[in-house]
Amino acid sequence: MSEPEKPNSPDFKLPNPAVFGHTMADIAERSQRIVTEWLKRMPKEEHDTDPLNIGSAFMEMTARLMTNPARLMQAQFGLWQDYMSLWQNTARRMMGIDTEPVIDSASGDRRFKDSAWKDNEVFDFIKQSYLLSARYVQDVVTHVDGLDDKTAQKVDFYSKQFVDAMSPSNFVLTNPEVLRKTAETGGENLLKGLSNLLTDLEQGKGKLRIKMTDMDAFKLGENIGVTPGKVVYQNDLMQLVQYNPTTAMVLKRPLLIGPPWINKFYILDLRPRNSFVKWAVAQGHTVFVISWVNPDEKLAEKNFADYMREGYLAALDAIEQATGEREVNVIGYCLGGTLLAATLAYMAATGDDRIKTATFFVTMMDFQEAGELGVFIDEEQLSALEDKMNKRGYLEGSEMATTFNMLRANDLIWSFVVNNYLLGNDPFPFDLLYWNADSTRMPAKMHSFYLRKMYQENLLRVPGGIELAGVPINLEKITTPAYFLSTREDHIAPWKSTYRGTQLLGGPKRFVLAASGHIAGVVNSPDGGKYNHWINEDLPPDPDQWFKGATELAGSWWPDWHRWICAHGKTQVAAREPGDGKLQVIEDAPGSYVKVRLS
Repeated sequence: MSEPEKPNSPDFKLPNPAVFGHTMADIAERSQRIVTEWLKRMPKEEHDTDPLNIGSAFMEMTARLMTNPARLMQAQFGLWQDYMSLWQNTARRMMGIDTEPVIDSASGDRRFKDSAWKDNEVFDFIKQSYLLSARYVQDVVTHVDGLDDKTAQKVDFYSKQFVDAMSPSNFVLTNPEVLRKTAETGGENLLKGLSNLLTDLEQGKGKLRIKMTDMDAFKLGENIGVTPGKVVYQNDLMQLVQYNPTTAMVLKRPLLIGPPWINKFYILDLRPRNSFVKWAVAQGHTVFVISWVNPDEKLAEKNFADYMREGYLAALDAIEQATGEREVNVIGYCLGGTLLAATLAYMAATGDDRIKTATFFVTMMDFQEAGELGVFIDEEQLSALEDKMNKRGYLEGSEMATTFNMLRANDLIWSFVVNNYLLGNDPFPFDLLYWNADSTRMPAKMHSFYLRKMYQENLLRVPGGIELAGVPINLEKITTPAYFLSTREDHIAPWKSTYRGTQLLGGPKRFVLAASGHIAGVVNSPDGGKYNHWINEDLPPDPDQWFKGATELAGSWWPDWHRWICAHGKTQVAAREPGDGKLQVIEDAPGSYVKVRLS
């Protein structure tokens, strides 16, 4: 049995008194300043004790739980039996007898990757004890009779948040890796971690803004978002980037990409090795990308229809001026795909047929089963959010980013708490996490419309349920050939929900399911070939039935998409350079809009 480090061990390093004293003095001064500034900024209305409306959900859950004490007693008895088995197994291990664990962590659970969680009897006991308790909590709250679906979902979600927060990996005295480093450095890791914590509080102006990566390691246009191109058009809501060709001949129809307005577009142009933009250019596409503005209070009144008119429709006009081509292939990513579907329905109603193929990356059109994001959608929370947005004119991007991070709290919150604050490490440079931290605001009017009409009322799927610019829209009237790309482990747009879009549109459709999640499954270059994908020419109403009949293929889905595009129009013309048409070059890609960062 391995012994934990002891303070008097020869490997235990005592802290330097001078360094320790100086660090603590600096920490005290910075802490006082942060608290003082935070209290000055904190408006009275933000002292809401339950802004997420969690308390009422748990009160209802408790009341329902008490009506069935037998089930609660049964669960408690099961937990007691599990603990007895754990005690017996641990005793056997201490006597040198090999035993199977009572419970083990999932294979992908990186919280317990350190070998001591398995090899050391004490830490193995702590881990299994936690996992048993976590399973007990989740079993109890998910088997309460009589709760409506929304309340049950909220209770389950926040119970999981609590369980994740209580993991022994998140605490100094129960994390073997942290204890080991504390012994090796004489506690300098904890001092450095406290300094990192204060820095994050300073950056967040009193609110914790966890630093996930080295933000100084990347600079847009220099080592990230570097595919050569030019901004050829701009308005209040977007800049339009046209990329330089790399082939002598290109497809006649240009390709327009509409990203979500909640994120920066360069997720599709992170590095040359995984850039969808660079790859599409190399396949002979004349690529245009919408770069949404990072809005402030001046754009508070911009609505969903404005994003349609000044986004996709304005881009189509600009592309015709730049290339002389009226017909265009269009991609919409996530929210950008939802906007694309609405735009196509509007165009169908107004007789506009310029979009000849539509591709939807991880896009929901039917929000009936919106996944864990539905936890944040109820009248109380929406009203509170609208009050906050209406005072500012926009929703802070960092607030929405926190919501998304909560969906994968162990990976996107607690892993960084351990690394930055307990181990005292500096975050590793990672392009994807740099992009993840580079969030954008959302205009109050547009974002309220999106949350209410899509998530809360689910009206996009209803013929005539939504009007844009005074025109009732109907997804069934869309006859444009459509390609759906979804990802199997998507926690933001669950693939079975995105699949419902294939049943709503009226034209020919193809559905492809990629492995991995919302980002990695999309940004999966053929050169890397990391994730596989599934195809099935049939589109039955039930997504499980589709998957049952699907064929699994190795590698990226990108070539499948390109073949599909070419099948709908493979005529080629001489390559077009930005500025050759009627639009003059404004500035180099990636443009100035995308470089506006939140303070």
